[in-house]
Amino acid sequence: MTDLESYADLDLGRSERRGYPEAVYCAGKTLEQVAGIAAAVRSRPDVVTLFTRASPAHAEAVLGALPDAFHDPAAGLLAWPAPVPAPRGGLVVVVAAGTSDLPVARESMLTARYLGRETRLVVDVGVAGLHRIVSHLEMLRRARVVVVVAGMDGALPGVVAGLIAAPVVAVPTSVGYGAAFEGLAALLTMLNACAPGVAVVNIDNGYGAGHLAAQIAAP
Repeated sequence: MTDLESYADLDLGRSERRGYPEAVYCAGKTLEQVAGIAAAVRSRPDVVTLFTRASPAHAEAVLGALPDAFHDPAAGLLAWPAPVPAPRGGLVVVVAAGTSDLPVARESMLTARYLGRETRLVVDVGVAGLHRIVSHLEMLRRARVVVVVAGMDGALPGVVAGLIAAPVVAVPTSVGYGAAFEGLAALLTMLNACAPGVAVVNIDNGYGAGHLAAQIAAP
């Protein structure tokens, strides 16, 4: 058994089987494990590998093995190979209700982008000032799917879904004061949205939302 086989069994055939590659969730892994996985994927430059929830130390370990990887520190995401694939399919628009939601929104946007979709990011358009989201309606209505990332009251996905024809992927974040219960309040609001066409992913799961959006917007 190699060192890698003692902690990981990489699914390098997932692209052929499902059309999308495996991602490496870094949180909970040691630096040595992340570095070993990064070294292993060097042999498959034909497959885009995403490293998500990467701390600065995780990112340093990945870059030690893949020095030319793309790294977005705010999103905690790395991608290798670094060049963005040529976009195909429909437009994915990612909306962040507040600036504090931006890390999760960027994770979602970059996931969809590296899975081959054209993406746009709209920031700080929460329900406290509805004129801000209305000013982006033209672009939102061109999207094949819209990802809405929101903490606090979590009301924005329902608002957006009531204004556009495309499906909305809602991402609750753990942003908010005590009664937000680390994102649970936003999650329940999104699950109870009265506007149809809203699908909800787990709290802070920008990767899952970006992946689902890329599948919805596939050519």
